[in-house]
Amino acid sequence: MIKHIMMWNLKGESPEDRASAAIGLKAAFESMVAKIPGPLHMEVGIDASGLDYACDVVLNSEFDSHESLSAYAQHAEHLRVKQELGDLRIARHQVDYTVTPVAVRAVA
Repeated sequence: MIKHIMMWNLKGESPEDRASAAIGLKAAFESMVAKIPGPLHMEVGIDASGLDYACDVVLNSEFDSHESLSAYAQHAEHLRVKQELGDLRIARHQVDYTVTPVAVRAVA
């Protein structure tokens, strides 16, 4: 399984402006979930910590393969949303990684 995590910092003159942008970004990504084959799981979260170093929005998604992630990234609906939201962000961070199961030992 491949984890695809995106984090954004958004433009805005005030916390209210950034909060409104975050709600729009979340809605846009959630609207495309049913339109794009491939994601096994997708959730969008808005930061609740209020810390000055925190990102405003995170996308946490899972795919069964790199090919599925690539198909998602190139899908017309994803490209539309990405283009639409491009002007909202001031920073973008991404991590894609292969999930390796880790054995967990029960604590007695």
